[in-house]
Amino acid sequence: MSDKKHGIDPALVRELAAILSDTGLSEIEVEHGELRLRLARTLSVAAAPAPATHFVAAPAAAPPPAAVAAPAAEDVSKHPGAVPSPMVGTAYLAPEPGAAPFIKVGDSVNAGQTLMVVEAMKTFNPIPAPRAGKVTAILVTDAQPVEFGEPLVIIE
Repeated sequence: MSDKKHGIDPALVRELAAILSDTGLSEIEVEHGELRLRLARTLSVAAAPAPATHFVAAPAAAPPPAAVAAPAAEDVSKHPGAVPSPMVGTAYLAPEPGAAPFIKVGDSVNAGQTLMVVEAMKTFNPIPAPRAGKVTAILVTDAQPVEFGEPLVIIE
């Protein structure tokens, strides 16, 4: 049974949705002839229940200085120097295994300079610096899966 208006087989859609669920992927795209079908889902991470913990009373001590001075965690995606991923894929920090990384924290970069590559569908896409500046943080590790819009680098 197919949707005659669009030529989409509901069984195909269900099968692709099952593949998304079984593999943990967040999206899948299929092309066949003139038919192009993209399914995407949002992933939510449920908090795992905390394991039972037993505490033993210890002599009172001052809290460590880091705990007192710790600032509230800021959302790096709202940082004005954040460079977001333009796609879902796998981020690579070097052009090939064993090679020097494209950038390091502290490097000065020029607008258009390659910061890293994101592999999507067997294609390596260079991620260019949107502006010149100094790399103050690299927010992903080599071969890390990334989502669309996820901050990759901070350039100030």
